[in-house]
Amino acid sequence: MDKNVENFIGCECEYEDAKIVLFGAPFDSTTSFRPGARFGSAAIRHESFGLESYSPYQDRDLTDCAVFDSGDIELCFGSAESALADIEKRAGRILGDGKTPVLIGGEHLVTLGAVRAAFKKYPDMHIIHFDAHADLRDDYLGARLSHACVMRRAHDILGDGRIHQFCIRSGEREEFRFAKEHTDIHPFGFDRLEQTTEALAKNNTPVYFTIDLDCLDPSVFPGTGTPEAGGATFAQLLEAILKVSRTNVIAADINELAPMLDQSGVSTAVACKVLRELILAIYK
Repeated sequence: MDKNVENFIGCECEYEDAKIVLFGAPFDSTTSFRPGARFGSAAIRHESFGLESYSPYQDRDLTDCAVFDSGDIELCFGSAESALADIEKRAGRILGDGKTPVLIGGEHLVTLGAVRAAFKKYPDMHIIHFDAHADLRDDYLGARLSHACVMRRAHDILGDGRIHQFCIRSGEREEFRFAKEHTDIHPFGFDRLEQTTEALAKNNTPVYFTIDLDCLDPSVFPGTGTPEAGGATFAQLLEAILKVSRTNVIAADINELAPMLDQSGVSTAVACKVLRELILAIYK
């Protein structure tokens, strides 16, 4: 695997030496409102150089970590299944080499490809899901592969009680009914996250950690396809990430930055900072 021409700041080690491997999935073909998330991963890399590699929150520096940026996958925009297969292949190779994949979306559907790969290696894994939306529709306008259905498709793989959802504040009535019966949902914030992460850490349960950046309030992060009022602050999200990092995180992603929807560039800057803190938090 070759280095990307432009790396996320501080992520410049060789693949063979890496413990974490970044890769981008520039796909947004099922976006239901405002498209543009396909440009998120490239924007995050480019704008990361306005950020320090050092985190004063964690007293850690990306330059002290073995992180490799493998760049974006070239994905077929006309076929969600083809795109997911390519994402699964990349994530599977990284996991097979004993490294932790960190996926940069793209719309949230891209998570499903990485989840499929992670489940093959860790069939007992759980998912921790931060999002404004439940993403539990069985289909969206007849399509079962949609960013509005990604957690429902993940549930098809994992089954009941293994998807832990936080900050959810939007969805159809049937999604919330489904969640009450089949997932571990905590609407509106991060209540019970401490107890959830303690239980998962106690059993050393493999955890796939997915962050839809629209879990943040639009006042913090307006540059996303489906902004939803009532979300988290950056400080609240950071505190939540640090709690999840106590578990056995075997793969992670961030998604749903649509950079051109925020001409100020603030949303991209926030996404860069979230990614920096996520990498440093889960780096072992």
